[in-house]
Amino acid sequence: MRLLRLLDRSRVREFCGGLNWGLAGRGVIVKDKAFQNLNSSQLYLHGATVAESLSGVAVYVRGNVTGEACKISKPQFGKLLKQVTNHISSMSNIYVHDGAVGSSLKAGAKVRVISDSPSAVLSLSSILWGTPTRAVSHDSRPLTVYVATSISPDIGDIIGLELKADNALIAADIERSSLVLCGNAFSDSNATKQALAALSGPVIFARRGLPLSARLLVFGDSVLLLFAPEDTIKGCGDLLVPGDIGVILSSEGVAPLFQTGSSGSSNLFKLPAAVVLATFDSSGVIPSVSKLAPGQAAYHFLAGYQNGKFMPAYSKGPSSIDPLELAEEFLLKLKDDQISSYLVNANGGEKGATGKDFAKLVESTLSNSIPPFQAKGGDLQDTYKIFLSRFGEVPEEFSF
Repeated sequence: MRLLRLLDRSRVREFCGGLNWGLAGRGVIVKDKAFQNLNSSQLYLHGATVAESLSGVAVYVRGNVTGEACKISKPQFGKLLKQVTNHISSMSNIYVHDGAVGSSLKAGAKVRVISDSPSAVLSLSSILWGTPTRAVSHDSRPLTVYVATSISPDIGDIIGLELKADNALIAADIERSSLVLCGNAFSDSNATKQALAALSGPVIFARRGLPLSARLLVFGDSVLLLFAPEDTIKGCGDLLVPGDIGVILSSEGVAPLFQTGSSGSSNLFKLPAAVVLATFDSSGVIPSVSKLAPGQAAYHFLAGYQNGKFMPAYSKGPSSIDPLELAEEFLLKLKDDQISSYLVNANGGEKGATGKDFAKLVESTLSNSIPPFQAKGGDLQDTYKIFLSRFGEVPEEFSF
């Protein structure tokens, strides 16, 4: 009886004129049945399974992006989208899931997933934050994720891309606000999140949120926003708020971009007590820990200096927001909300600070005795200037 009740509830969603019209507007014609926002139990009844985790799937992005991403042309993406929508339209059962990137109600980006597979929906529903269906259908800039797990394995050849043997493909078009996942690409959680973060960036930014490649640390009642390479961040252990990829900083507070298995109960945090920027400098120019003025914090945020290399805005993955524009808004946020900022040199001592030592260094910024930043000579400042010249004229308030 319980099985029948679950199936009956799902059938309520099978024929929904509004949903079918909405899918048609996204290029998908419902052939037979469309199931919307099934819970995990219902998805399992439809044959969903937990897919084996995948890694290393290349992320193709069309649009003006920085960071690591492969390029896909407008004709290629258009052809891919046509192939995918035709494929999904040919399926008897279509699965739809509504969610959001970012748990921030005001700044988050609403997402509609349209899939040929309940397993893909099960996977993506564990990444995206929950949101009312009405919030997606009435949103002015919703993102659409098309998932075609059983599409032809020749899809790469059809659109002119060389794919790996498994034919997994992740492709995003910033202009179309669309993401395509082919084959078992959905099971590469990290690559999928990177693509979603790049796609949602302009929407979040337009809503006065700052999509940042940062992590949250909690020390008692204090929340810190930490910018650092992932390997360094992992050393903070239990102090880390579960999550990855990044956060949204807005007037509401700080919200993780994506949920994890253990982060469902904590989806929005108060404004951080401090911002900590981790750098790696073995030259001795940058002290171990120092307090920054807002203009200095924006400058070092824009540079993202890591021992001879620069990672603008600390973003390694693809980003569709100009780093200088993001740094300018970051500066305004620090000033408007009077958020203190600090620079921590994880490579400042004889052995450098890793693991618990790095966590202690970060925690030390909560004291009131951190000296203001003062470089110890050297030509590092000139190295910064040369690199940042690529952004054109940097605001006068930005300083080393």
